[in-house]
Amino acid sequence: MSYTTELIDFVKNRRDQLGLTQQELAERAGVGIRFVRDLEQGKESLRLDKVNQVLVLFGHKMGPIKIEDRDEL
Repeated sequence: MSYTTELIDFVKNRRDQLGLTQQELAERAGVGIRFVRDLEQGKESLRLDKVNQVLVLFGHKMGPIKIEDRDEL
């Protein structure tokens, strides 16, 4: 599973668990409905600050994640 897919699945699942529509999520996060749609559809270029605006509603934020078995530079 790609990291993008994990993010998409997380946002969709949490939104569904809370019974929110995309519009309601957008309003509560202070982002546009278009952004929520782009996020859930896996658009490749999204503003990190806006991603965090959505994730903070779920008690999360984006950050560096250590990839196991990855050689250092």
